[in-house]
Formats: sequence, structure tokens, C-alpha cells
Amino acid sequence: MLRITELSLPLGHPPEALREAVLRRLAIAEEDLLSCTVFKRSYDARKKHSEISFVYIVDLEVRNEEGILQRLQGDRHVMVAPDTRYHPVARADGNVAERPVIVGFGPCGLFAALILAQAGLRPIVLERGRDVRRRTKDTWALWRQQVLSPESNVQFGEGGAGLFSDGKLYSQIKDPHFYGRKVMEEFVKAGAPAEILYVSKPHIGTFRLTGVVAAMREQIIALGGEVRFESRVSDLLLEAGRVQGVQLDNGEVIHTHHVVLALGHSSRDTFRMLHRRGVFLEAKPFAIGFRIEHPQSMIDRARLGKYAGHPELGAADYKLVYHAKNGRAVYSFCMCPGGTVVAATSEPGRVVTNGMSQYSRNERNANAGIVVGIEPEKDFPDGPLAGVALQEQLESQAFVLGGENYCAPGQQVGDFLRAKPSQAFAAVQPSYKPGVRPTDLATALPAYAIEAIREALPAFGRQIRGFDREDAVLTGVETRTSSPVRITRNRETFESLNVRGLYPAGEGAGYAGGILSAGVDGIRVAEAAARSILAQASGKGD
Repeated sequence: MLRITELSLPLGHPPEALREAVLRRLAIAEEDLLSCTVFKRSYDARKKHSEISFVYIVDLEVRNEEGILQRLQGDRHVMVAPDTRYHPVARADGNVAERPVIVGFGPCGLFAALILAQAGLRPIVLERGRDVRRRTKDTWALWRQQVLSPESNVQFGEGGAGLFSDGKLYSQIKDPHFYGRKVMEEFVKAGAPAEILYVSKPHIGTFRLTGVVAAMREQIIALGGEVRFESRVSDLLLEAGRVQGVQLDNGEVIHTHHVVLALGHSSRDTFRMLHRRGVFLEAKPFAIGFRIEHPQSMIDRARLGKYAGHPELGAADYKLVYHAKNGRAVYSFCMCPGGTVVAATSEPGRVVTNGMSQYSRNERNANAGIVVGIEPEKDFPDGPLAGVALQEQLESQAFVLGGENYCAPGQQVGDFLRAKPSQAFAAVQPSYKPGVRPTDLATALPAYAIEAIREALPAFGRQIRGFDREDAVLTGVETRTSSPVRITRNRETFESLNVRGLYPAGEGAGYAGGILSAGVDGIRVAEAAARSILAQASGKGD
């Protein structure tokens, strides 16, 4: 298999143009090109006022591969394609009694369960929330009727926090084994659009993702796995530094020597239980801020120029970073083109915002988090759970500022920059449901964060014209950008530093930051658990 990189073609090119470009690049005849598969397609918008082109990476099967490589050995864009197939590390023979337990059924738990099921190890999944169908109804109840279900919401339930998001499937993690490809391929098998395998910034969107997750659950069950909903783990059974099982809040005990902790970043009660049990935790950096909304058409014009609205490009996105004078980094987070701001709390008396897009990304507004990085040593130094306490404090304050009915506090950008309370909203209308109460956001975050964001917004306006426009909308608060704790693990075994058989994984454990990276981490940890289970079954483990 050969690979060609940096193969450029104009927007709107006919389908046959790619194959023709490959033949020209390799200088071979049509009959010598046996197959041509797009591995990745991105676009180069640096010349948005003149031309934008697609840039391809393609994998090829050809006749006389060695001869072509020798003839083109000076061309750094032609090479042997890497092997991106997934290679299982273990397979049970049917005589393994040990059943691993997975706590949490977000992207990490989903892929950990799938890998263990494919290995014949019949995992038991314990998810505190509900299945996607009932979970969607519960989430809409908060958005439409201001009724919160603490165990079934944007944070808890089948699919995890990523279910009600943009469904972004890209990450900057190092992935030498191409586990990300495995994640994508399994999503496509379960009904996701095939284009996620090759577009540069793939996404699925909430409504499509719900069906994909449900289909993968059925595959896990068909392979011998078990998925239990409304099953919250309330305690760990530990003995001599090794896990012996878990206890559910209904009193049931499940015995196992292998527990994958695929918690979400909002599993605060579980973090506290782990701390009481002496499992090693440490505070980690995260970020706090607001959601900002602009017309999507404005972002399209700023990013794509004359190509704004082009059907092959879709809604434009952005990524911004600014270093404020007070030493704080301010950056855009979880940008959702053509999306909405959503209520994302999981606890009564608190308000949290997040962003969500459907697959079409055709809502009127663009939104993103504008957040400020914070550090344990500087901002919450009082123990491993101090970040959790800070989040709770800010979310409770936002609840009060929003009117104590799950509406969110909001402010026009112009008023925010002038330190003047907003009385109403103008051309840009907030999309957050149940609703947004105009107010003054100055007390919604610590003073250092307000200062840094006020300094950053005009700087962002110099990069994207109109970003700091008067009527853009800020909605508060964005506090759950990532987990405030890390359940630290051994780099080789993937087990907890001080509890054997306990495998912290994914976003809640501090080892992922989105759907793709969480899925990849689930695969890594599942492989480690599978090796350990099979080693014990063969008498080679402890």
C-alpha cells in the first residue's frame, strides 16, 4: 500500500479528478492503479480571498509498488502507507470466569466495554444514568420545563457528556497505534456517516450519535457483555491494596478483580468516595469562563471570505488563544458552528453551560466557550478536591444570578466590556434554554478571570472581525471544561498508583478531553485489563 500526501484539488472538482491526479502524480497507467482510498481530506483557507482548495491524503494499491517507490524516492509526499488496522492484543478461550466491571458508559466506557467484549471477556457495564432514549427525554425536560433529573441529564447517562455536544471526533493526542481509526470505524459500523473516516474535523451531532451509541450497546450485549442502567456505584471493595469488587447504591455487590473507572468529569460524588477510600487523587488544571454567541454568517465571512456558505465547506469554526497581562491564558473551547448553548447542570441549584450542534450545523448562531486556564497551586491549593468545590461555588452563584430557576445569567459583550449590566439582548439572541436573564456577569467568575476575558475579547476582535461586537452574547458559566481531578495511574499497567486492578480512564480520570481521546483511552485501558485477566487465568499473573 502506498500513500500520497499534500494532493491539492479545487473545490467542486468532479469525483474522477482525484484518481486522475493520482495517476499524474505517480506517472502510471490506469490499469496499474488497483484501488484509491481517501485517508484524510482537509481544506486550505489561507487564500480565502482568492482560492480555497481541498488537500488530500490518499492510500493506494498499485502494481509494481517497489518500482514506483524507487523511481520517486526523492518525492517526500509519496511513501509506504502505515498499517492503520486494529490488532487485538488478547482473546479469551471461553474458560475465563473473571468478568471485568466498567463504571460509566460514556465514550471511554463504551470502547472499553466493546474491546473487552470483542476479546470474549463478557464485561459488566454499570451506568448511573439512563439509556439514550429516556435520557434524551429527561434532558429535554430541563431545557423545556426547568425540571432536572440529577441522574439522567447532559452529564449522566448512556453516551456520556459527549452525547449532547457537537459530536466532535478530532483530537491532538499522540496515537501511534491508530486507535483513533478503530474508534471511527466502529462508529461507522454502528451507523455514523462514512465521511468521518476522512474529513479533517469530523463530527456526528447529537441526534445521529444517539443511534450510534445504542447500536454499539447492542453489539456489546450480543458479544456476551451486560449493560445495566440506573446502577450507581457507591463504594469500592478493597483488600490489601487490590480491588475486590464494587457496591451499588441499592446494596448489591459485584465481585471482580478488574474495575475500569470510566467516570465523567462531573462524577463528584464518586470522586469523594474514592478520596475517602484512599485511592490516590490529585488536583489538575482546568478552565472556567462563559459561552459566547455570534451570528454564524459573521464567522463564515471572517474565516472563509468569498467562500462563506459554500456547501462543500459547511459552517466555519475558529480556535483562538490570548495571553493576558495578568498571566492568564484565555482561549476558545469546544467551538460549535451553527449550534446552540445548552443547560448542562447535573445538580440541583446550579447552572452550567455547554455547546451543542446537530450534524447539519445549520442553527443561526455560532457558540464557543471563552475560558481562562486555572492551576491548582495558584487558584485552588486546598487538596485534591478543591477544584470540585470551586466549580460548585461558581455554578451555585450562576444559579442565583440567573433567577434561581435554571435560567442562565447573560450579558451583551459591549456591556461586559464597559462593566455595565445588560437590560436586554439585541440582534444576537441567546440560544440557551430554558432562557437567559440579562444581568452583570462581573461576579460570576473570580476577578482575575473577568479581567483576562475583558482584555482578550478586543484582541480576538482583531483576529475575527466582529468577535467583540456590541450585541454578541455571553452566557454563564462554563465550568466543566475538563475534570478538576486526576486519578493517577501507572504508565505501564494503567492501574491506579495504589490500588491494583483499578483502571482509571477517560475524561473523569484526567486522561482524555473529548469523544475521540476518551474512546482511545478506553481502548488502551481495556487492552491492559484484558492482558491482566488472561495472565491470571493462565496462572501467570498475581
